[in-house]
Formats: sequence, C-alpha cells, structure tokens
Amino acid sequence: MSIRHNQKTSFVVLLFLTTTLIAGFTLAPYSGFASTESNNTLTEPQATQDTGTTTTATNAAATTTNATKPNIILVHGSWVDGSFWSKVIPILQNEGYRVIGAQLPLHSLADDVATVERAIELVGGPTILVGHSYGGIVISNAGYNNSNVTGLVYLAAFAPDEGESLGDFLPADSLPPGFLVIDSGGFATVNPDIFHQALAQDTNVTESNILAAVQKPMNLSILNETSGPPAWKQLPTWYQVSEDDHVVPPDAERMFAERINATTLSLNSSHAAALSHPDEIAQFILDAAGATGQAQGNNPE
Repeated sequence: MSIRHNQKTSFVVLLFLTTTLIAGFTLAPYSGFASTESNNTLTEPQATQDTGTTTTATNAAATTTNATKPNIILVHGSWVDGSFWSKVIPILQNEGYRVIGAQLPLHSLADDVATVERAIELVGGPTILVGHSYGGIVISNAGYNNSNVTGLVYLAAFAPDEGESLGDFLPADSLPPGFLVIDSGGFATVNPDIFHQALAQDTNVTESNILAAVQKPMNLSILNETSGPPAWKQLPTWYQVSEDDHVVPPDAERMFAERINATTLSLNSSHAAALSHPDEIAQFILDAAGATGQAQGNNPE
C-alpha cells in the first residue's frame, strides 16, 4: 500500500509538473501576445500622444486656415431681403468662406441687432460683418464688444455714432414724393414704379423688379431709434462709396468713411453696388476678410 501510495503520489506530482510545464509553454505565446498588446497599449498613448500632437498641429493649421478665412455675415438694408446678396454669396463661397445672409425682420433696430447677434453666436469667431445701407447701423451695434467680430465692412451704409439715428441722416421728408408706400401699421415699402431708378438704376431692370417684388416692409419707427456705442470705434473698418447713389448722398458716405477711419473703395454705382458690381464688392469683402484673418493669425487668442 505504501509503495502504491508513493507511486501514486509521484505520478500526481509528475502529472502536476508536466501540466505546469505544458501550461507554461502554452501560455508563453499568449503571454507574449499580451505583452505585445500591452506594448501597443503603452504605444497607443504614445501614438495617441503623437496623433494628439499631429491633431494639435492640424488644429493649429486649421486655426491658421480659419484665421485667414473668417466667417462672413451679410446684413441687408431696408426695403430688401437676403436675396440682395445673390451675386456676391457664390463668389465668397467659392473662395472657401462660410457665409450667412442674415434676414432682418425690420420691425425695430433692437430686433435687427438681436438677429445679427444670434447669427454671430451661431457661427462663432472670427467673423466679419458686412452691412449695406441701414445694415451699417445694425452691424455697428451688433459688433460692439463682441469678441467674435474682427472687422466691419460698410457698403454705401450708415455708420452712426452713439445717440444718432437713421432719421438724422435720412429724414422721411427728404425722400422724393411718392418714394414710400406706407401701410396702416406704419410699415413702408418703396414704390415699385420708382424702385429701379431710385435704388438700382445701373442694374438689370428684371433684377430690380424682382428686388422690388420681394422687398421687406420697414417699420418707420426705426428712423427715430438711436444707435448705441459703435463697434467701428473698436474694430478695423472698410467702406464702399457709391458715387451715383440716388438715396444716400455720396458726400455723406465719404463722411462716414472718414469718420470711421475706413479703408475706402469708390465705385461709380447705384445704391445697389452688390448687384451692379458684384465682383468688385466681393473682392472688397475678401480683402477685408483676408486682412482681419491675417491679423487674427498673427495674434491668436
């Protein structure tokens, strides 16, 4: 019994050692794989870190790229809508810019400013604001103390100082007889019969007729709403003067351009230069975008 027990014990020990040895060989490749996986895991953070570095570099490059291509928000004036920019938008988009044509309600200056502020919030920064005519008052207010806004472009636009109103520069009684059609709610549109000659005499008649048909009524109370602190005292500015403007006197436009210390472009155009001279207007906006983007790239926040 003792011999058998010792033999049995030896067999069990031998079996245990054999099993352990086999298990060791069996586990060795797995252990090696686990080690490799572990190394990959260790490498992965390194890879992730490298990728992170690449991503950072990519982000830096993207930041630089984005810095040279800020968002562009176009703000139309009174008695038109966003279709006013129909010829300019494709040119800007083809250059890789993100463009929004804000649609102003034209019920009050405060509402219009809030509309543009929401558009700025939507796209973030850097962003340049482009205002035509009454849109100049809107961007002057919407861009004030807004860190996302890096530049302002005025196109035959009003650029009031704090406390000034649209009516200070364009009183209703100074407009030609029959120029405005006023409804019972105090909203005005431009008489379609004289729209072309008054606002867009150098555009295709069909185009100006469409513009007249889709015009947005403007609450006349806006004429007396005073402007707040202007963003043009804080930001670089550009101003386009329409030398054959039948609505805003060219002398007043030059006064605005000088007042805001703007880079100035003069065009022999009507009040609607974005329609009659879209290439020149688009290039003017691109120049402003490039200048503000370069400045942003040189001075990243």
